[in-house]
Amino acid sequence: MKLVIQRVTEGAVTAEGNVIGRIGRGYVVLLGVGREDTEETACRLADKLLKLRIFPDAEGKTNLSLKDVDGEVLVISQFTLYADCKKNRPSFCHAGAPEMAENLYEVFLERLRPQVRHLASGKFGAEMQVQLCNDGPFTIILEA
Repeated sequence: MKLVIQRVTEGAVTAEGNVIGRIGRGYVVLLGVGREDTEETACRLADKLLKLRIFPDAEGKTNLSLKDVDGEVLVISQFTLYADCKKNRPSFCHAGAPEMAENLYEVFLERLRPQVRHLASGKFGAEMQVQLCNDGPFTIILEA
């Protein structure tokens, strides 16, 4: 599993011309599921996401977690994080099969839901447009 975590002041996702998720201060997370991932992987990375201390404290040091700032989270499924670009045309052979990936995406969301004030998500497998204002900019990549 791969996560691209962007600390944001706001974020939104649109599908079929409709905004289906919107957040304020927090994280926009692009989530890719690999063939070898499990529910344990999804839960471990969700827990790690919640514990990351990448928000500035009163002294400007990255010392606060999502909970410390009452942050929100927008999660978008992104199988293209598993692109193999050895050739000019990317291969996605390392991405998890759609049914398995969707299940782990839902496991990840359910693990976050009780611990985040506002959790929004994209639509698995849909064509989407993501808008965000990266704060910093600050972007972290987590892999399992």
